[in-house]
Amino acid sequence: MPGLTDRAANTEAPSAGRAAEAQRAWESAMLAQVDRLRADLRGRDPGEAARRIGARLIGTVVRWPYWGRAVQIDWPTLEPTWAEGGEPCSPFDTAMLLYHLRSSDGTPPAGTWIGFRELPGGSFYHQAFTSYTGRRLAERFGETPDKLHAAARRLGGEPLVGLAPHAWCFVTLPRIPIAACLWPGDEEVVSQAAVVFDAHAGHHLPTDGLALLGAGLTGRLLKEATAQAV
Repeated sequence: MPGLTDRAANTEAPSAGRAAEAQRAWESAMLAQVDRLRADLRGRDPGEAARRIGARLIGTVVRWPYWGRAVQIDWPTLEPTWAEGGEPCSPFDTAMLLYHLRSSDGTPPAGTWIGFRELPGGSFYHQAFTSYTGRRLAERFGETPDKLHAAARRLGGEPLVGLAPHAWCFVTLPRIPIAACLWPGDEEVVSQAAVVFDAHAGHHLPTDGLALLGAGLTGRLLKEATAQAV
């Protein structure tokens, strides 16, 4: 099955001004493939699929954490629900989870970090990704890194030492930790920030899906900081 980039790509990399458009295109491409993903997954062994993503198989149900909450998928209906309460996952989360089940090959996290441009095909969309992740984080937290720390803690992040002056790790899915990094500026240097990925992240989602996880982390941090400021 082609990656999401193959279906959403234009002939040239999107500028910062087209970042939101590119993100919407990736989301639409992901959602359009849900039925195909289900059809492909129904022919797979649920136990092997659970092993690959670091999940548990309970009867015919695969259960694992997603953004700090337990989700589950019953085989072969493949309709993701939140384990607590049983409400269906949103169409976007459904697509993300099915894509992860379809893509993961079981490779453990590397424990080392890479930038988006180092992901397969990432250099093509690096500018757009940076515009709606790192740039937004730098603008919001560059002069107030303590607010980044507070937001990250409330979202269940773990501090990282040595990656950047301010860095936090988030386990979005068991095999896919990602991190938010901040380098505060001063009178001469502009603040910079980046969302980075475990070096093996490409074994578990196509680059487009990882871009959406990075955008999701950015949005959660900004939302949490705004909520606390009210």
